[in-house]
Amino acid sequence: MTVRSPRPVVIAVDAMSGDRGPDVVIKAACGTLECNPTAQIILAGREDVLAECLRAEESEASDRITIEHASEVVTMDDQPRDALRKKKDSSMRRALELVRDKRADACVSAGNTGALVAKSRFILKRMPGVDRPAIVSTIPSRGGHTCMLDLGANTDCTPAQLVQFAVMGSVIAEDIFELPEPRVGLLNIGEETIKGTDAIREAGELLGDTSLNYIGYVEGHDIFSGRVDVVVSDGFTGNIALKTIEGAYGEILNVLREEFTRGPARRAMALASKPIINSLRARLDPRRYNGASLVGLRGIVIKSHGNADELALKNALDLAVLESEKGVPSQIGERLATLRAELEAS
Repeated sequence: MTVRSPRPVVIAVDAMSGDRGPDVVIKAACGTLECNPTAQIILAGREDVLAECLRAEESEASDRITIEHASEVVTMDDQPRDALRKKKDSSMRRALELVRDKRADACVSAGNTGALVAKSRFILKRMPGVDRPAIVSTIPSRGGHTCMLDLGANTDCTPAQLVQFAVMGSVIAEDIFELPEPRVGLLNIGEETIKGTDAIREAGELLGDTSLNYIGYVEGHDIFSGRVDVVVSDGFTGNIALKTIEGAYGEILNVLREEFTRGPARRAMALASKPIINSLRARLDPRRYNGASLVGLRGIVIKSHGNADELALKNALDLAVLESEKGVPSQIGERLATLRAELEAS
């Protein structure tokens, strides 16, 4: 059951991180506010820079944007430990503190992933029953989408942690895609029960004792097949799979472009096929899927791609609004409590 927020949603944005600068952040913020007439956004960053950008913005939605000053920026080159210990007045930290202090419902950042994970764990803390937060995102598949986690927050995972990821991924699938009983699969090198590492096999046995709609092991091609809604893996495997998928999407479009420009006849065919090509490009456009949730924390954190443009960043902000309205952290907490009871009884 979804839980909608009884008050206007407030999103805190790390406005200084990312590759494209605060101008793009503010345009994306206005786009999200125009689609959500009661929402509000707080920009964390240098007040002089952000104020100047806001004055140049013509959207009436900018009236619902405020600024929270932060003098420092976490760069992509900063080590997570250094970002946590030394940059205590960074825009990333300030945005997370707004969530911690209940002044905002969610944080969105396009900054350094390692630093964001470290700061989020330190500032927001883990939920009861969560050993480690995980990164979850959506991948286009046949007839819909597949939620996949972990995508890089944890390189090594215990069987219990993989089961926790399954629970959190199920809540995301239920809330974002309104699937009543999402099918959960454990990523493995084969579907046979004898395959995989000891951790994978033990996690599979544990998942079989839960009320989750666990369908067993799945392989890489199943991510796109439409037969599974949530794919669970450790962060090392998941991140490699995600980067491979993103690279494959780009290469498919490159090959099409090359083949349709090999001579006048093929260019004519390309014109005739333009609606199909545009539809394929739109379906595989990674900007549509920008915004990965860092789940398992006492608050909502959305990680955007560092090079996100206005459209991509708006999608990350829209996801933050949706998860806030649905009350995702509280639902994860309830499901994890149910999980503990099920495993203790088995």
